[in-house]
This record gives sequence, C-alpha cells and structure tokens, in this order.
Amino acid sequence: MPDTVLPNALPVRVQLVDEEWGIWKSLQMARTNVLRIIPEIATTQPIVSGKTGKRWHMVMGPAAIRGMLLDRLDQYPKSIVTKNLLKPAIGESIFIAEGADWRWQRRTAAPVFTHRNMMNLAPIMTAAAERCADRIAAAAPRAVNMLDEMVTTTFDVIADVTFSGGETFDRDAVHNAIDDYISEAGKISLFDILGAPDWIPRPGRIVSGKAMRDTKAVADQAIEARAKQPHGGVPDLLDLLLEGEDPKSGRKMTTAELRDNLLTFIVAGHETTALTLAWSMYLVAFDQTVQDRARAEAQSVLQGRAATGEDVENLPFIRQIIDEALRLYPPAGMVSRTAMADDVLCGREIKKGDTCIIPIYALQRSKLLWDEPDAFRPDRFADRKAVDRYAYLPFGDGPRICIGASFALQEAVIILATVLSRFKLTPVAGKDPDPVMILTLRPDGGVWLTAEPA
Repeated sequence: MPDTVLPNALPVRVQLVDEEWGIWKSLQMARTNVLRIIPEIATTQPIVSGKTGKRWHMVMGPAAIRGMLLDRLDQYPKSIVTKNLLKPAIGESIFIAEGADWRWQRRTAAPVFTHRNMMNLAPIMTAAAERCADRIAAAAPRAVNMLDEMVTTTFDVIADVTFSGGETFDRDAVHNAIDDYISEAGKISLFDILGAPDWIPRPGRIVSGKAMRDTKAVADQAIEARAKQPHGGVPDLLDLLLEGEDPKSGRKMTTAELRDNLLTFIVAGHETTALTLAWSMYLVAFDQTVQDRARAEAQSVLQGRAATGEDVENLPFIRQIIDEALRLYPPAGMVSRTAMADDVLCGREIKKGDTCIIPIYALQRSKLLWDEPDAFRPDRFADRKAVDRYAYLPFGDGPRICIGASFALQEAVIILATVLSRFKLTPVAGKDPDPVMILTLRPDGGVWLTAEPA
C-alpha cells in the first residue's frame, strides 16, 4: 500500500444526477440514497428548482441560506417531511419544535452545553477513547471496521454523559431501538414526499414503533428514578436538564419533555459524531501525508496518554481534519424547510408552501464556493475566518445551530487524536466505503482499516 495518496486521486463521493427524474424514480432513489436526488448542477448554481409532486427549490447561495436560517427563520420552519420522519422517535423535542415551544426549550437547554460543563464531561470522552484504543490494539493484525468501532465508542460516551450510573438504563436495548428506527422508519415515504397528513400510516414506521415505545418507557423510568435519587458526582446531562428552567418563564421540563430531548441528544450525539470520526479515519488512511502530520502533532501533545479536554486547543490540525471531514461528508447532508410566505431567493420566486431544500452535501462541494471542492485538504480550515459561514453548515447556523456542536467537536478531537497518536491506519484494498444517506450520511460497507502500532 503506498504511503502517500496517488496524484489526482480523490476520496469517494456521491454520483449526483445529470437528468430530471419523475416522482417514482425520485422516490426509488430517495429510499436507497437521498443524496442521489441532488442534480449535479447544484454544485455550479446558486439555486435549482423543480416539481416532484410539489414545487421544490435547492438553495446553495450563502446569502439566501442566511435568509432562511437567520433573517427570516420563522418563515422557513422544518419541513413536514423532516417532522414526519423524526417525530415518532423524538416527539416535540428541541430538534422538531417551532416558535415559542422551541424557544423556551432552547433557553432551558442552552446552559447545559456551556464550555465549563463540556470540560467537566471531557474525562468520560478520554476514558472512552482509551477503551477504543485498547480494542483496536487487541484486534491487530486483523482489519477493523472503524465505523462499528466509532459507533461503539461514541455510544459509550453519550450513554455515560446522559444516564451515568443508571442501572435502569439498558444501553443495548436503547442502541438497538434507535438503529432499527433509523434504518427502517427513516426511509423516505411517498406519503411524505406528497405531503400526506400524519394520520395516514407509514408502513416502515409501524414495524419499528414498538421498540421506540419500549425505549421511551425505559427512559421515563430512569428519569423518574434520578429525580428521586440524584447519583452524586459530576452532573451529567440528565442532572443538568432536571435542574434547568426557562430563565424567562421559570418553566421546567416534564418527564416526557426531558425524555424526548435526551433521546434527541442520544440519537444526534452519538450517530453524527461516530460518522464524522469514521469518515475522518477513512480520509487520513486515504492520505498518509496528512496522517503523518496529524500523528506528529498528537504524539507531541499527548506523550503516550489519551487526549483530554485541556488538550483540544493544542491539536489544531486534528481539528482541521475533522472540519474537512464534516465538509466532504456532512452527517446531515440535506435539510429541508417549508416556505410559509411568498419570498425571493437567489432571484427566484418562492411561493408559500414550496419545499426549500439546503443540500449541504452539494453546498460544501460547490465549485462556486470552494477551490477543488472534491479534494481532501484540511488546510482549508487553517483560517476559519476565511470560510464563508453560510457555505459550510455541518451544524446548521442561526438560532437553530446544533446545540451540541461544541460537545461533538471536543469528543471527536479527543478520540481521533488518541487513535492517531498510537496507530498507523491503512486502507484495505477493494473496501472503499460508499457514501449513502438515509437520515445521515453513512459509509455504506463500513470503513475497513488496518491499524499498526505507530
């Protein structure tokens, strides 16, 4: 296996479409890979419009995206499709709620994610990174599926920071229920594309409904047990949310509201970070020059130990790799909104009721906004201020920017630095992952790498 990336070689990407599809072909593609409905011209235009059952617009112009996510936020709520897909799993949590209901939840939850609280939770991330490195070392010389390994590691973290010390919390059951829901119920339904009402059954969701109901019941029991008997020690997310109240109204979350938000954090907090780490490892195995530079930085800072929260600011190149992985393979590769009023975006007329999609995957590979957009170049992020904030949206932006972004980035840097400081990762021939998005952008087939002691 060569030690450097081949000249002109590019990491794997989604083959975007170069023809217009009808509703049935679009549905077929969306059920296997949502990103396959993005036209290739979305990487060369600020807006692309069409009609598939209803009018839609894909928006790639940064100024127009700012209008949707910041200036006219209430005019562009999350689309019916998004809500229909996720509501059975996470209810009316902060991720789905709109207007006043969203605002009070956001005000209540925001203090949970302060830098101080994140630093207090960092030792959990460090311990998980250490266990991850031990498992990788024990697997040698066999190849390791880093996707599975990162899912295990990040679920360890989110379970410990959510329900630390809770014997009533069955981690495996929760993990399996969430995975089942994402894989079965997450597939785009024709009813969703057509905007059918919620009460019309979606076949895939019926199959996975019982597991999610059981998971909610388990979470409710854990929340009520904690409310009666605090666990002591460093406050975890459940402790912090139980203590939290809306600074404006004094309102506190009910058990059901706490549960829906905790399940939101579990779903979003482990799946997306695991994917970011798996794609990061694929990329550094793809480009050994980048990997060598990252390892030198990590070894210099860590000196043989696992990374800590205090180390994160001293690992800027590791962070750049994660930023570039998030650009090339954003976990949420596409988000959609419903226009609630007539508008104009990128000079295009938008009608009330139109679906407005931000195809983040295409935006972050736009030839109008990025130099060599399909190339892996972490140094793009050496100066973050030089990057247009509405050309790079792995966590969204505006008031609804991902509340756990700092948590995810801290965790990703700690785990990636620990692994790269100890192992040289090389790809397994013929095992390139395939980028496929159902709800999140996953490396289909896994990320198979050989890990040798560094």
